[in-house]
Amino acid sequence: MKNFVVKTIANAGALAVAVWLLDKITLTGDSTGKKAGTLLVVAVIFGLVNAAVKPLVKVLTFPLFLLTLGLFTLVVNALMLLLTSWVADKLHLSFHVEGFWTAVLGGLIISIVSWALHVVLPDED
Repeated sequence: MKNFVVKTIANAGALAVAVWLLDKITLTGDSTGKKAGTLLVVAVIFGLVNAAVKPLVKVLTFPLFLLTLGLFTLVVNALMLLLTSWVADKLHLSFHVEGFWTAVLGGLIISIVSWALHVVLPDED
């Protein structure tokens, strides 16, 4: 349970940095508390998408990972971010990613920030 909370906080922090840096990734809300709550829910969705869908996509696109020496990971991360945005929209959450290239850059930012936060935050492992 503690590991889930740490990963969710790291994902929320990484998503917040992407929202802050990129104009086409938006998070709207009436108050800071509402934005933070939305960000936490989106972080949970992002974690679930990465846990459930990403492994399947990686297996299906394994030849592309080999062919591009792993650079296809950027595309997969972008697709996971776009899927998270779509799910958030279906749940009427105020989080939106506009366009594929924004998702690529956002996925890169989220990966770097999430990695840095996982290094700093305590973990059970």
